Amino acid sequence: MSSYKQILYHIVFCTKNREATLNFEHSELLYKYIWGIIKAKNGVLFRINGMEDHIHLLSDLHPSIALADYVRDIKRASSGWLADSEYFPDFKGWAEGYAAFTYTWRDKEMVMNYIRNQREHHKEFSFEEEYRKVLEEFEVTIDEKYFLK
Repeated sequence: MSSYKQILYHIVFCTKNREATLNFEHSELLYKYIWGIIKAKNGVLFRINGMEDHIHLLSDLHPSIALADYVRDIKRASSGWLADSEYFPDFKGWAEGYAAFTYTWRDKEMVMNYIRNQREHHKEFSFEEEYRKVLEEFEVTIDEKYFLK
């Protein structure tokens, strides 16, 4: 018998110290690179977008890969690529943590639209406000000692 699953992960991670080092002009190159990492891990990337200090992605990952390993590998590979890239000269690395939230297939379009509209969304809300709101929505206890570190 085959195994079946359908788990959508909305993953968010920030640049080190939340510095604005991911310039918009070349962000599509970064997103394509991350898409390649995900594809190599037999994952599916539905949407990726971000701001100068963080990235959102909606992905389905292969059942043989643990979420922590998946995010670690994406961050590690993209960090190396960014450090070697002439397009992101100010990039110093990714912050240590990440956030990951699961959604049902019915929520896919809603989350994709949310990620697609990041630049419009952030005209009204800072990343900190957005992050805090999402964590609270999912009833995640925020440890202020580590919040956005």
